[in-house]
Amino acid sequence: MSAPARLGPDDLLGEDDKLHEECGVFGVWGVPDAAAVVALGLHALQHRGQEATGIVSLDGNRFHSHRGLGLVGDNFGEARVIEKLPGRVAIGHNRYATTGDTILRNVQPLYADFEFGGFAVAHNGNLTNAHILRRALVRRGCLFQSTTDSEVFVHLIAISLYSTVVDRLIDALKQVIGAYSLVALSNQALVGVRDPLGVRPLILGRIGNEATGGWVLASETCALDIVGAHFVRDIEPGEIVVIDDNGVESIKPFGRRPERFCVFEYIYFARPDSIVEGTPVYEARKRIGAELAEEAPVEADVIVPVPDSGVPAAMGYAAKSGIPFELGIIRNHYVGRTFIEPTDHIRHLGVKLKHSANRPMLEGKRVILVDDSIVRGTTSKKIVEMVRAAGAREVHMRISSPPTTHSCFYGIDTPERGQLLAARHTVEEMAALIGADSLAFISIDGLYRALGREGRDHMAPQFCDACFTGDYPISLPDLEDNSERQLSLLTASN
Repeated sequence: MSAPARLGPDDLLGEDDKLHEECGVFGVWGVPDAAAVVALGLHALQHRGQEATGIVSLDGNRFHSHRGLGLVGDNFGEARVIEKLPGRVAIGHNRYATTGDTILRNVQPLYADFEFGGFAVAHNGNLTNAHILRRALVRRGCLFQSTTDSEVFVHLIAISLYSTVVDRLIDALKQVIGAYSLVALSNQALVGVRDPLGVRPLILGRIGNEATGGWVLASETCALDIVGAHFVRDIEPGEIVVIDDNGVESIKPFGRRPERFCVFEYIYFARPDSIVEGTPVYEARKRIGAELAEEAPVEADVIVPVPDSGVPAAMGYAAKSGIPFELGIIRNHYVGRTFIEPTDHIRHLGVKLKHSANRPMLEGKRVILVDDSIVRGTTSKKIVEMVRAAGAREVHMRISSPPTTHSCFYGIDTPERGQLLAARHTVEEMAALIGADSLAFISIDGLYRALGREGRDHMAPQFCDACFTGDYPISLPDLEDNSERQLSLLTASN
């Protein structure tokens, strides 16, 4: 399950006040220089994970692997690395840690040798019964090499009594609970899997012509463009696709269930140029901004986005309100992640390292700042202070998501609930804490309307919105088990 947010080098840049995406996955079958293509795909998915990356390729007989900490370009930017990953088949993974430390043994794709041959798996999301399964597997004698929940898949496949790789994988999937997308690779096939509720995204693409082209699996459509592939379709919730030289086979072993796609993909996580579940993300964010302008208008002279994630929503807000849009905050894209020791003093100045005020656009003006979310509130406070210091007469904050009041347990790294500003304070209190003249969030119904629904159906919500509502669509056995254990320890100590 999602670990509490950690204090690290990015804190000096204000990144600790953002929800961090889970991971990105990418795989290809029947493509020349497959590892190089996967590296390009992972580069396009870099926004989904920046802590580590890895690629496993298959040359027809042998598997080859390279995994490393850091960014895709740092690990696969040299030809000599790609040359050691031959073959026309490969899968890759970008990691942002939600379970397990950021150490090399946790970097994916994970690989194992089975009696049926090699098997590699890359996992995006989170298993909510991973700890319970892990304890049971350890009691059976399974030896875990990592601390990530993704390794549970490997051991469940290993002990399965089914004969084929796909049947073993189905057997494993029926034992896990959680939100996930997988790309996996065996000697016989490339496999893509999406969880039964479709919380995490996965799409199918095609490189080349219909007769001789290869196949692509990816977290987002933006990864298709960079490799010259075209979109075929979304993998359906609960669907397994098996890709080999004969084409694509679809298997649906879970039965039909109501879909609950992660609504935060539209708000922040997906890249703006991606198309998610048939909806262009850029247009969705502009509509969210327009809805926000309808719900929370305020007299002002200028609309200023908090870059980069607040830009489309701010454009939508400006278009709807008729207030001019200006880049009143400029982002520095070239700040190193660890170029300076993050002392308390430097951490306090951190936002200024990443963002600087465009004084001529702010001085003497009533400013509406538009951002995608408020988590702890630390970055918002510093942004407001910076805009005021540049001479703004008033500073109003508008947020293109509802208040984040609950932690995510489905693969997004969020703080514990007690550290979420909206879980502890009213909107008015939050406005005072960040120093804004006013603060408003889009309503949950407004968010749904912006995404083409009539509003939130509280009996059958169309999205996973647990971080806003506390309505968790997938059970949380590990959380309940941990609570019971803590209660037992407390009772025993008394």
